[in-house]
Amino acid sequence: MSAQEGQILVGQKSVMNYVLATVIQFHQGAKRVVIKARGRAISKAVDTAEIVRTRFLKDQVDIADVKIDSEVVGEPGKQRTVSTIEIVLEKKEE
Repeated sequence: MSAQEGQILVGQKSVMNYVLATVIQFHQGAKRVVIKARGRAISKAVDTAEIVRTRFLKDQVDIADVKIDSEVVGEPGKQRTVSTIEIVLEKKEE
């Protein structure tokens, strides 16, 4: 990850915490911010990306890419599959 790219890991905090973190990354000079989440936090990641794109940085940011996947977590014998998402927000060229 370069200085031009930020990363937000979505977890249990409120959506607005992640929105603020994303906006701050862009204001500090990041050209791309990757919002990552898994499991139940996926809906928060989608909400974060949409709020940033439509309310805070309107006409400045686009969704460049969305990657969905799944990964196996847990100890052997208690393993389960968890869905993951990566949403890449990219600053528009002016």
